[in-house]
Amino acid sequence: MTAPDPSRRHDIDALRALAFGLLILYHVGMYYVAAWPWHLKSPHAAAWLQAPMQVVNIWRMDLVFLISGVALGFLLRGRSPLALVGQRALRLLLPLVFGMTVVVPYQAYAEALARGMVAPGFGAFLLRYWSMGPWPRGAFAGSDFGMTWNHLWYLPYLFVYTALVALLQPLLASAAGQRLRAALTGLRRWRVLVLPALPLLLHALVLAPRFPATHDLVHDGYLHALYFTVFLYGYWMGIDTGLWEELMRLRRWALALAVTLVAAYLALRAAGAEAWLLRALRAFYLWAALAAILGFARRYLDRPWPWLGWANESVYPWYVLHQTLIVAGAVLLAPWRLGPFLEPLLLVGFTVGGCWLLTDGLIRRTPWLRPLFGLKRRAQQAGDPRRFREVVAR
Repeated sequence: MTAPDPSRRHDIDALRALAFGLLILYHVGMYYVAAWPWHLKSPHAAAWLQAPMQVVNIWRMDLVFLISGVALGFLLRGRSPLALVGQRALRLLLPLVFGMTVVVPYQAYAEALARGMVAPGFGAFLLRYWSMGPWPRGAFAGSDFGMTWNHLWYLPYLFVYTALVALLQPLLASAAGQRLRAALTGLRRWRVLVLPALPLLLHALVLAPRFPATHDLVHDGYLHALYFTVFLYGYWMGIDTGLWEELMRLRRWALALAVTLVAAYLALRAAGAEAWLLRALRAFYLWAALAAILGFARRYLDRPWPWLGWANESVYPWYVLHQTLIVAGAVLLAPWRLGPFLEPLLLVGFTVGGCWLLTDGLIRRTPWLRPLFGLKRRAQQAGDPRRFREVVAR
């Protein structure tokens, strides 16, 4: 019998795929949730969606960054930090540039057209977009910069955090850095459910009021502090078996704490509570939710699921494609006036089907397209023992 590969974490592998699958449903929800700005809004927008969307919104991207940090901990072992930065630049920034110039423009066109800021005609819009405008003020999200990365903002953020951790290796490997890591990985019992939330609380109280979310990389002080903290948590947690076992043991307590905190948050928010109190509840709920998700995943997902190989290679192209397909599907379905039940189901089906068809039918089969969607060339894939660590580190 072949010994299990200790560097392969099926739970992290599966969580990454499930987290990006959730992102598709969340972005479909953004089309339908009332009073939340998005690129397009459905005439069937519903206020009741705000509560479930808020429950997920508080931790969804933090989970993705934490998973990416865990994967980086595997990826950096035995590899030059500078070589890793160069490799990550190719795997993250090339799809970003391609996505901004080829995949995302239709989102900007549909948004600007819906606002009456441009004339119909995607070809003319695309030529103007590639020339970086100029555009009427507020034509689409990011129009002040000439073009936009929309949902692809995760890629430059991940590259910056990866480069920071890679270049700070001497500091992180120092005695002080190891003490900080041990302070996290050595937490047990109630401390593991509470103490990691304290830096998140500090960010929420000090930075959130001063730096509203922008996703423009430069003016995003609060989100950078938040996302880099959980990214660093993931990097430090990495292969520390003790902490993962403790999260698994406390998974039910973490879930109960998360449910209690988010219920209090939603109730107090509806009652018009003070902003500082709501931010504090969000911070503690965020970490409790992450602890519960990681604990349950460690218990139930750490096995070689048959679909993991396909999911690992598909998730990056699906991420790049999904929001443009949601917008295109919304535009396609709107004239049919299918109502608030059938239309969302068809929109999810259109998005998932489009991602599957384009990824499995075209992108994975076309050698020159693979790097543009963050996939390794097939010749590079064969026999690479670090394939898991490189795939999940994206």
